[in-house]
Amino acid sequence: MDQLIQLVEASEARNDFPAINPGDTVKIQLKVIEGEKERLQAFEGVVISDRGAGGSKTITVRKISHGVGVERIIPVNSPNIESITVLKHGKARRAKLFYLRKRTGKAALKVKARKVVEKA
Repeated sequence: MDQLIQLVEASEARNDFPAINPGDTVKIQLKVIEGEKERLQAFEGVVISDRGAGGSKTITVRKISHGVGVERIIPVNSPNIESITVLKHGKARRAKLFYLRKRTGKAALKVKARKVVEKA
């Protein structure tokens, strides 16, 4: 039974996205269907949590919109995701950045920058 589940998850997994870690600032293009029309909606914010593995992996992205904090839980393997772009890599010393919820203003999105060395 476990082999069957792993086989299905492997066939559904998407590998076309970059590595995403808590603290990274990402821009996610989501497909939104309204009636018969389909359009792309951008959601840009800081990854405060990632959870699960394989087909059930999700990330929580937080942004400040007109002074109000907005969080969205996004399944990484969803077919409604068009693209994920990492805008900035953040240096976080924790796996969950829930302390950002208590901050207001500019400090609510402030995470130290991380230098990224790309492997050839």
